[in-house]
Amino acid sequence: MRRLTAVSSFVPLHEADTIIALGGDGFMLQTLHGMLENHRTLPIFGMNLGTVGFLMNEWRLGGLDQRLNRAKAFMVNPLRMIATTVSGEQIVLPAINEVSLLRETRQTAWLEVSVDNRVVIPELVCDGALVATPAGSTAYNLSAQGPILPLGSGLVALTPISPFRPRRWRGAILPERTRIKMRVVDPVKRPVSAVADQREVRDVAQVEIAIDFAMPLTLLFDPEHTLDDRIAAEQFIS
Repeated sequence: MRRLTAVSSFVPLHEADTIIALGGDGFMLQTLHGMLENHRTLPIFGMNLGTVGFLMNEWRLGGLDQRLNRAKAFMVNPLRMIATTVSGEQIVLPAINEVSLLRETRQTAWLEVSVDNRVVIPELVCDGALVATPAGSTAYNLSAQGPILPLGSGLVALTPISPFRPRRWRGAILPERTRIKMRVVDPVKRPVSAVADQREVRDVAQVEIAIDFAMPLTLLFDPEHTLDDRIAAEQFIS
């Protein structure tokens, strides 16, 4: 950071019109969540000093002003999770990558899945399930054998995690304005947690998930290494 401030001009966050994030994807998600919590979203240009860096640009010390002037902007709409616990507490959290439901014990999870208030799967027996945005479709969703969604496709992925029944159901691709609800059929005997990116809610009874269009996020990328190119390239990596 000291090396970068020596060659570029920086101001306090409350005066900034662009954020420079130095780290990996985890730090990028942390920064995006911080903006959502403060209800002030700024364009963000990340440079990879971490491990994965899928959401980051290449680290380079010089030419930052020129890179920002040439950067391509991508709008990312986060998910909004409304989790209701067994005790009746309601917790609302955003997620940029995905919302996942996961069994808490050795017992499999039993989930009732509804789409736009219509029950589509009365009993999904599994380790869990997740809903992913296009930006997050190459993360946990891909590891769970979910589809890669092009950025700007207007879709979300609903993906089961190790499904046992229905055995041949591998998930669904849904319009981004779909409202998804997953109800835990037996939350006391088969407890389930809900995770919005890295933030976990234990012992949930049901979770409602939908895209939140009220606070779009803007990611900036070098034109030769943009996020949509990376997502498309992931489909050809063996």
